Amino acid sequence: MEKQLLTPLELKVMNILWALKKAFVKDLISHWPKEEKLPKYNTVSTIVRILEEKGYVGHESQGRSHEYYPLISKGQYQKRLIGNVLENVFSGSLTGMVSSLLDSQQLSQKELDQIKDLIEDNEDK
Repeated sequence: MEKQLLTPLELKVMNILWALKKAFVKDLISHWPKEEKLPKYNTVSTIVRILEEKGYVGHESQGRSHEYYPLISKGQYQKRLIGNVLENVFSGSLTGMVSSLLDSQQLSQKELDQIKDLIEDNEDK
């Protein structure tokens, strides 16, 4: 079954969990970005349970608490998200997607060179 894409709040929780590798809900809250409003414990607990239902998170019981861990890597999720955007927003046109990215971003010469190197490396495969 294809996993659903994450909501912004779910993605925020996953980013913390990817960084920590394993965490209790209290750990997720203590690592919440400082510039953002701290969510309530029950909110984060609910989000983690939803992530578990969606197949993104697993847990190990530690007494009455659960220690959560990601079931999918950040890289796997990024590939899924990009694939979804490519298919649903750009009708499968990689050229259209890259063109849109280039049009909407101010890229430095260094970044352009890095992109060029990636393309050349890919051609060699």
